Amino acid sequence: MTTLPDFRLETHFSRWEFNARHHMTASDSQTMAMSDLLALADEEDRAAWEDVTLGYTETYGAPALRAAIAATYEGLSAADILCFAGAEEGLYCAMLALLSPDDHAIVTVPNYQSMETLPVTIAGAVTGVPLRPENNWRLDIADVRATLRPNTRLICVNFPNNPTGAIADQQTFRALADLCAERGIHLFSDEVYRGLERDSALRLPQAAELFERGVSLNVMSKAYGLPGLRIGWIACRDRALLERMEKMKHYLSICNSRPSEVLATIALKARATILDRNRALVAANLDKLSGFFAGFPGLYEWQAPDGGCVGFARYLGADGVEAHCRSLVEEAGILLLPSSLFVSDLLRVATDRFRVGFGRKDIEIGLEAWRRHLG
Repeated sequence: MTTLPDFRLETHFSRWEFNARHHMTASDSQTMAMSDLLALADEEDRAAWEDVTLGYTETYGAPALRAAIAATYEGLSAADILCFAGAEEGLYCAMLALLSPDDHAIVTVPNYQSMETLPVTIAGAVTGVPLRPENNWRLDIADVRATLRPNTRLICVNFPNNPTGAIADQQTFRALADLCAERGIHLFSDEVYRGLERDSALRLPQAAELFERGVSLNVMSKAYGLPGLRIGWIACRDRALLERMEKMKHYLSICNSRPSEVLATIALKARATILDRNRALVAANLDKLSGFFAGFPGLYEWQAPDGGCVGFARYLGADGVEAHCRSLVEEAGILLLPSSLFVSDLLRVATDRFRVGFGRKDIEIGLEAWRRHLG
């Protein structure tokens, strides 16, 4: 691999995430205190927490954690799970294990940068498939078919999508899995926002459930709101692929934090409670955010996303979205992410958009500061 380019979004966050007074573009759900999480533990896991030691754990992940993760999938077992120190490590290992310089990959655009940058760096060729605003950012299977090549080895998708919040419809997603199965292509599916759909009928099956080459990425950070645990995983029934990724993990984290694994196990067993709480907060915040945008019809164009806790709003002002976001953060301490942080080497991304988040509590405080700034 050559040197990777700067991660635009994370570089921007390094400057502003913990300095801006109002983090209005956060991509995770509201977190919780350690005491609140421990209150959800059953007797077995409470004992595991009280007796936890600070030694190494298994590279694949603690057996109890992998069993708890496997229970979130239909038809998978703990042997189909490989844990990582967050989702990014899993994505990195997967791309290295799945692609070579002779391969062609397909990636949806817009996207989270590393899902595009890594294939572009590793594979011989990468093609972007557009998620179009005029189609509510939904995937069109015809676009995927049009980009296929004889050496296509991987298709990468992310639903609910970051930054748009779009979800592919059920028929399209299953058709995509069938297409990959027919052609022996791995389907890499970033599912970190699964569980935060506005309507449960929109919730997609997980790629790993559908066929052997389905690769599902998930993490405790986004829908669960527990990014400080740094626990992510890949679920896949292609165990030879998991073995290749495990060998790459030996050069990275080697293993996860043992205390974090116990805490993640508690959270996964209590996932219904946690996800219900987070969906309720997202729904309430979405109403407040939609009301805010409705008050400024000459400045913003907004459509509530299908799921997740971020959306891609349109800015209509004459000064442009880059200047608008810069003035908001520098003058009012309001952090948003302009579309320049989501540019793609593969396809043009709309230049009048910004990412806004609505997964955390007290959103009305940031919205009021935003109103004051607009005068």
